[in-house]
Amino acid sequence: MKGLVALMSDLGSSDYFVASIKGVISTIAPGTTIVDITHEIPPYNVARAAFILWMAYKWFPFDTVFMVIVDPGVGSGRRSIAIRGNRYYFVGPDNGVLSPAAKDDGIVDIVELSRGLSTGISRTFHGRDLFAPAAAALASGIPMRSIGSRLNDMKVLELLEHEMEGETLKVRIVYVDRFGNVYTSYRGKPPWSTGEKLRVDVGGHRITAKISDTYGLVEKGEPLLLVNSEGFLELAVSEGSFSDVYGVSEGDEVTISKL
Repeated sequence: MKGLVALMSDLGSSDYFVASIKGVISTIAPGTTIVDITHEIPPYNVARAAFILWMAYKWFPFDTVFMVIVDPGVGSGRRSIAIRGNRYYFVGPDNGVLSPAAKDDGIVDIVELSRGLSTGISRTFHGRDLFAPAAAALASGIPMRSIGSRLNDMKVLELLEHEMEGETLKVRIVYVDRFGNVYTSYRGKPPWSTGEKLRVDVGGHRITAKISDTYGLVEKGEPLLLVNSEGFLELAVSEGSFSDVYGVSEGDEVTISKL
């Protein structure tokens, strides 16, 4: 079975960047299947990329190599790494973008990459010159220790920070999807009952919202809270966009409490 490389970046689709990366992988490892997760990460948004990778990786076949290029520190002192997990491989910059998914998979080994293109490694395009050759090597079955030297640590990005004081929950927005639904940094069963009305303070608004099992159980246009398909406590508007209605975005703080 040929290898599988899944790509994610903030490079967009209008330039030659992604095509160059795919060309390198296909040249080094002919026959490798290359899948695009997304190339529409907002430029330099490491946290959003980390979240999307974390949500997506586990649905892929075992031994998939995930390569991420969201790299505002390219050419600086930040390390370039590859991670072997229990089931998957991860390649990219050591800026935290790989850490939520890799920790979820279970980290077995980490190396700092040293094997790039034979023509050299540019200071501004490690995705093509360093990450792509590493991903191609791993997809071909080459042992990870042959493409880099072992590391004992990596930069970790924490996405689930929250604070519970009695029945008041303080969280932040970690993700907003295309429907405007807002994922908070709380994952798991909330300490309130379905149907209970809560006070939500966010973005200068004080909102009354009901805990619901799904979107269609409240009136159109009404705000609600639910536990979504990935287990996150989510703020939504039935058939509407919570982020647009209330003018909130990723990183904003949210306080949820009983009325």
